[in-house]
Amino acid sequence: MATSSRKTSTPSTLPSKRALPRDPSSEVPSKRKSSAPPAPLPLQSSRPFVEGSIVRIVMENFLTYDICEVAPGPHLNMIIGANGTGKSSIVCAICLGLAGKPAFMGRADKVGFFVKRGCSKGMVEIELFRTSGNLVITREIDVAKNQSSWFINKKSTTQKVVEEQVAALNIQVGNLCQFLPQDKVGEFAKLSKIELLEATEKSIGPPEMHRYHCELKNFREKEKQLETSCKEKTEYLEKMIQRNERYKQDVERFYERKRHLDLIEMLEAKRPWVEYENVRQEYEEVKLARDRVKEEVRKLKEGQIPMTRRIEEIERQRRVLEARIKEKATDIKETSQKCKQKQDIIERKDKQIEELQQALTVKQNEEHDRQRRISNTRKMIEDLQNELKTAENCENLQPHIDAITNDLRRVQDEKALCEGEVIDKRGEKESLEKERKSVGDNIVRFDNLMNQKEDKLRQRYRDTYDAVLWLRNNRDKFKQRVYEPIMLTINMKDNKNAKYIENHISSNDLRAFVFESQEDMEVFLKEIRDNKKLRVNAVIAPKSSYADKAPSRSLNELKQYGFFSYLRELFDAPDPVMSFLCCHYHIHEVPVGTERTRERIERVIQETRLKQIYTAEEKYVVKTSIYSNKVISSNTSLKVAQFLTVTVDLEQRRHLEEQLKEINRKLQAVEAGLIALYERNKHLEHKDNELRQKKKELLERKTKKRQLEQKISSKLGSLKLMEQDVCNLEEEERKASTKIREINVQKAKLVTELTNFVKICTSLHMQKVDLILQNTTVISEKNKLESDYMAASSQLRLTEQHFIELDESRQRLLQKCKELMKRARQVCNLGAEQTVPQEYQTAFQDLPNTLDEIDALLTEERSRASCFTGLNPTVVQEYTKREEEIEQLTEELKIKKVELEKYRESISQVKERWLNPLKELVEKINEKFSNFFSSMQCAGEVDLHTENEEDYDKYGIRIRVKFRSSTQLHELTPHHQSGGERSVSTMLYLMALQELNRCPFRVVDEINQGMDPINERRVFEMVVNTACKENTSQYFFITPKLLQNLPYSDKMTVLFVYNGPHMLEPNRWNLKAFQRRRRRITFTQPSQ
Repeated sequence: MATSSRKTSTPSTLPSKRALPRDPSSEVPSKRKSSAPPAPLPLQSSRPFVEGSIVRIVMENFLTYDICEVAPGPHLNMIIGANGTGKSSIVCAICLGLAGKPAFMGRADKVGFFVKRGCSKGMVEIELFRTSGNLVITREIDVAKNQSSWFINKKSTTQKVVEEQVAALNIQVGNLCQFLPQDKVGEFAKLSKIELLEATEKSIGPPEMHRYHCELKNFREKEKQLETSCKEKTEYLEKMIQRNERYKQDVERFYERKRHLDLIEMLEAKRPWVEYENVRQEYEEVKLARDRVKEEVRKLKEGQIPMTRRIEEIERQRRVLEARIKEKATDIKETSQKCKQKQDIIERKDKQIEELQQALTVKQNEEHDRQRRISNTRKMIEDLQNELKTAENCENLQPHIDAITNDLRRVQDEKALCEGEVIDKRGEKESLEKERKSVGDNIVRFDNLMNQKEDKLRQRYRDTYDAVLWLRNNRDKFKQRVYEPIMLTINMKDNKNAKYIENHISSNDLRAFVFESQEDMEVFLKEIRDNKKLRVNAVIAPKSSYADKAPSRSLNELKQYGFFSYLRELFDAPDPVMSFLCCHYHIHEVPVGTERTRERIERVIQETRLKQIYTAEEKYVVKTSIYSNKVISSNTSLKVAQFLTVTVDLEQRRHLEEQLKEINRKLQAVEAGLIALYERNKHLEHKDNELRQKKKELLERKTKKRQLEQKISSKLGSLKLMEQDVCNLEEEERKASTKIREINVQKAKLVTELTNFVKICTSLHMQKVDLILQNTTVISEKNKLESDYMAASSQLRLTEQHFIELDESRQRLLQKCKELMKRARQVCNLGAEQTVPQEYQTAFQDLPNTLDEIDALLTEERSRASCFTGLNPTVVQEYTKREEEIEQLTEELKIKKVELEKYRESISQVKERWLNPLKELVEKINEKFSNFFSSMQCAGEVDLHTENEEDYDKYGIRIRVKFRSSTQLHELTPHHQSGGERSVSTMLYLMALQELNRCPFRVVDEINQGMDPINERRVFEMVVNTACKENTSQYFFITPKLLQNLPYSDKMTVLFVYNGPHMLEPNRWNLKAFQRRRRRITFTQPSQ
């Protein structure tokens, strides 16, 4: 029994909804206020429910129901009712009442949306059969908080506890194999093989089967991790062993180097003692040598005194001679200066003579050049006079010049006229180009608007957009015209009215391609759907056109109600598209009104009897009841337009294209005229140049005589000036000779005076040389004495220096002895009073006793130690540490391998417990599935599919079906089979699970909608036969319609959901009174 009420646009009627059981025994009365009195619950022994089956469903303020209580039967429950009456509301109640998530139904994501509109709270109560006592789960939903309160057997609890109780009864509302709501029917075919296996395991497998599968996947993952870990550790261990093998030789070399370093340390300890002893002996020797040198210095100083006195006497003689030499040198210098002065005067006289001779030569050259220029000028005058005589013989050229001038003027006039025409043509071309640009911009603007519509299509329906692109490139494959999606071909006259069209035409048809031929549509769909796997829609335009069909009512009759247009008049479209919309959507019969229409909507509905009406913001659908002939209306708010808001006037665009073609034609004509004018202008330019050249030549011939006369006059003037400029060479030569003789007399007198000065200078030089020789003898004697003295002094200095060096050496050696002693003690770590330890003395005895031998041995040992390059003190530490790591890693690897073997044993055991029962289960499913398909003259099979036997997470159930004998078995996918074929396959698979099912109930909502009548009848028979067997789980089959003459079973429970204005109110509902009236009618019929 179910009751509900809903308001519509007709205030006088209050239709209600009720779900009525076919059999009174299946009725479970509501505990809330209802028309039926309370009735006792039947005994459980008479109701063979399985553990977890649904005994009772109560809904309050839930979706379409005010209050409703449903009592399903233990076997097949057929819930039947027209669309919108509330069948799926019962399915939603089952899901939400058993702690299912709203997303499982695919309707809404918030639980508050399932509460009836206008109510603040709603409630769902589910009673489940349980041998230990029925389980009553209550869920109260708060709309404001979008939260739920949970109760078990009327006691408050949490959702987690409810989920645990439901799971304990093996109820899985999220498993499509058990719970298949209306909006999830299509998703069953979309389940992957892996998801289908998991759902099947949970649905019909033993409780441990899915657990074993999960354990196998976890064990396999652990096994992979351990295999990877073992492989990595093995590789790492091998690398470490190889590295230690490489370093083993380095460690041995390190210890060998250490032995050399220890010997070097002992040699360096002995060396300071040997060095100290050597220095001490050297100190004693230096001290004796210093005393001997001191005595030698004293003897050398006493032998230098007589030699010093003789050197001082000779030095006084040398000074006297040097003074006399200086006097002679002064006299010589003065005489030399006088000689120099005389020589300078003689040189100046020579220079004067040379200048006179050069001046005479210049005058002679100038005279010769003047004579040559006079001769050349006379010759040029003669040539010009001859040319002038020739020019006087030419005829008069002026008539020719005048004729050419007239021709030139005429050509220039023609040229100016041609250029004017060119300017006019250019102006006309520029005007046409501007007009073409303006028209082109308008066309681009129209194309941009069309691109906006295409962009919206691409963003929302990419497959449809790709199909449009393919169609534009392949129109030649079709016999008749194919129209692009309706949303692209429709052009709104006013985009404000786009919302009416988008709300009236379904989105599937808005993006559908329109064909005029069935054959073309099949070619298109085969290429797009089958080959390219694109999801597109296609429709066929009616063969007879409906585009111009007149409406049943004139618009003038409807204007009084506020209607201003029919839907057809709001847009433009190609005739086949318009015909399709008129045929299927009756757009020529649906008027569009204003706010005024909405204000008087009740009158409009009653008086006009229109089936569909649009107001400013709402859509009204009016139906007439087949029972009472009363009018029922419903209204919905209009959605905002998304696709048709862009308006493109295609007629105006075609007009612009024609205008553009005409402009291009005119432009071509103008350009052809311009080319002809350019050729004519070029010809006139060439003719103008020829006439100008001829005129220039005649003018040059005319002016040539005048130019020759001017040149002759100029040359005669130049000749006269050159003849007047005469030079007397003989007079110039005589003057020059007289001046030279005078200069030579002065020069001879100067030479005599110079000779006397040279003689005096020579005598002074001889006297100076004599004095120099005497001074040289004295200096030689002095130098000999000084040399002897210096030798003695040098010997003395050397001896003194030797003494000083020996003394310094003695002091240095003494200091060095002290330092060496201190250093030797420091090396051996000895104090000032300590003696050398016995161990050092013993070690020193085996070592060399000389510095050279010690240094040689040190050098040798250092060389040997230096040969061990690339070693450092950490090598041994790393080697030892790595040895320890190798030992530890070997132990870890052994443990990992043992653990891996344990996992493999576990996998083998669990696999045997999981795989064998699974294969048997799949084989049973396949047997029943194949039998079901065979009974329908089709073929189908179910198998366990995997690519790798060890990849347990890749195992899946594969469903393959064949509906036609001419085809092969194909895997069930969302794309290959049709909607009806997928529905049949899904239903038969669920029926194959039914007898094997360990779940308490199964729900299937409207799965028969896509089936053809034959398949629907066959599937229904299978459902009845399977679901009504003994010991099968409860089955809910929801459908809005059934075929006639179907087979039924006594074990079926049929629940009808009624909806109509004459349904009784809940407080008047009395099932027993209905039964009594039925019995009275039955008893009175025979007497009549």
